[in-house]
Amino acid sequence: MPIPSGIPAPDFALPDDTNTLRKLSDYRGKNVILYFYPKDDTPGCTKEACNFRDDYSAYESAGVIILGISPDSVDSHVKFKQKFRLQFPLLADDGHGVCDLYGVWGPKKFMGKSYEGVLRTTFLIDPQGNIKKVYENVRPAEHSRELLADFASN
Repeated sequence: MPIPSGIPAPDFALPDDTNTLRKLSDYRGKNVILYFYPKDDTPGCTKEACNFRDDYSAYESAGVIILGISPDSVDSHVKFKQKFRLQFPLLADDGHGVCDLYGVWGPKKFMGKSYEGVLRTTFLIDPQGNIKKVYENVRPAEHSRELLADFASN
């Protein structure tokens, strides 16, 4: 179960697709979309990332930072980012420690098989570093529009 809204977002440091260490606390003063996704270059994850890409100028105009996190390697993120021309950092959570910290690693089922993996979840973090909203069971095709609508209403 994901950690709830209304509390400080746990800080972390993870390498991005350029192998630069990124800390959540580096983004204080800005709204941050921290989205957890299962795997690079899979249909749902690609749809979600490409929608963020296509809407990126709207996020940039609003001063919103987008950070994607999955347990994929830095090399996998490099290929995914280049293939789909993504403009935002993808963070490599090797060993899923940050996924565990945020409560988004858990039991899943696919084609009758049970396994552990990333539960597609997004956290909206306010400029003070607090979790403003948690989006569970994200629908990849609609998620970026949902976030933009939430920003427009605030």
